[in-house]
Amino acid sequence: MILIDRAYEFARKAHEGQTRHSGEEYFIHVVETAKILAELGMGVTTVVAGLLHDTVEDCEIKLETIEKEFGEEVAFLVDGVTKLGSLRYNGADRHNESLRKLFVAMSEDIRVLMIKLSDRLHNMRTLSHVPNEKQTRIATETLEIYAPIAYRLGIRKLNRELEDLAFPYVYPKEFENLKKAMKESERERLESLEKFINSVKKALAKEGLVKVKTDFRIKGLYSLYKKIQDKKDIEKIYDINAVRILVDTSADCYRVLGVIHGSWKPLPGRIKDYIAFPKPNGYQGIHTTIFTGDGDVVEIQIKTHDMHKFSEYGVASHITYKSGKTGKDEETLGWIKSLLPKTLIKEKHKSFLETTKDVPHWIKELVAYQEHSTDKETFQENLKNDFFSNRIFAFSPKGDVVDLPIDSTPIDFAYSIHSDIGNHMIGAKVGGKLVSLETKLQNGDIVEIMTKQSARPNLKWVDMCKMPMTKRHIRTELSRMSKK
Repeated sequence: MILIDRAYEFARKAHEGQTRHSGEEYFIHVVETAKILAELGMGVTTVVAGLLHDTVEDCEIKLETIEKEFGEEVAFLVDGVTKLGSLRYNGADRHNESLRKLFVAMSEDIRVLMIKLSDRLHNMRTLSHVPNEKQTRIATETLEIYAPIAYRLGIRKLNRELEDLAFPYVYPKEFENLKKAMKESERERLESLEKFINSVKKALAKEGLVKVKTDFRIKGLYSLYKKIQDKKDIEKIYDINAVRILVDTSADCYRVLGVIHGSWKPLPGRIKDYIAFPKPNGYQGIHTTIFTGDGDVVEIQIKTHDMHKFSEYGVASHITYKSGKTGKDEETLGWIKSLLPKTLIKEKHKSFLETTKDVPHWIKELVAYQEHSTDKETFQENLKNDFFSNRIFAFSPKGDVVDLPIDSTPIDFAYSIHSDIGNHMIGAKVGGKLVSLETKLQNGDIVEIMTKQSARPNLKWVDMCKMPMTKRHIRTELSRMSKK
């Protein structure tokens, strides 16, 4: 902790005399950012970089000084965050360039993104002190970009709070109406949940399942708002109340499911086995929705303790400590190298990285996407539609999960697997039956892409597919063919 103490004092002196909109010392912001990083389980190096993340940009401290005082790795992370903040564009251009910088930085080292997300979370916690004209812009950016990134990385702990902090600024009327509606029934819901949990504990104990931890949660307001927009009827939303049951092993998860279904009637079609088929962001668990018997409907989430930890901390839970030959603690995030082609990984930073695990495909696609996007007006809109819209999970015949935006077609599915598959596609089957290439895929569809080496894409496909990235792949191949 000596390094953290040194960084604390360094940052305090560097920010001396600086204040925020609230009137409090600016130094408090970097301390709170570092606290959030520590709560997420980040190691010494990242916490130190969190304390120092604004010193180069705001205090005219040279990066060479950071490297001399705290080492090359800390300097690398501070530099990554500094580049995100040192943009001098205006309006949409500035916003788009900021996003582009963020994607490249997160692909070089995911810890840069963790610092940025933590920085954004504390800024959102203090957004009420920011001038009104800036509040909506910052909150909208948080809701459309930063919260979805946290979700897709599996960091629900950050995602939930970012969403709920931004919600009242972006949709003030909807927020107030929903808050009032939920408040009116809050006491009744909590009493009903506590009573139900006691019944669950007794049922599990009868079957010898005593080493279980139970708790409950009420769905976040923004998450509920999104569900209402989708379902149009709050009565059709079954996971407003959710009970969590945590056990030691995967086998115990299935035992618990058997006891629950043996004691309460499940809703047909509401059983989801994310242990056998994890979500693309790595989330695992079993979800089932049951009738409690007293008129309520409750979703039950059954997980191991490790699965629950991952569901809260996602990618952050992969960051571990490793003692190097120098005896210093070094954080290593096993799969950073695979985020980008080797040419985009700085030579001097290679010693910090170690490949042990593949990253989600969408991160690599995200970096490629921003590199090829030249139309600034449509960049952000396409970004939201491509990467942060409502998602569906489709399966290959071998059981591989493909994560797609809603309304995607077999063409999007094919190109999401590999551009060569899309370029040589001649047809598709969904559920074993031939379908047209403009068929909109549904959640859980099993999709088989048929290919032929001599086949080539068709210009009509551009209008049939959903994803801008798919359209780009098609146009690129058609352009290449025309030059032959």
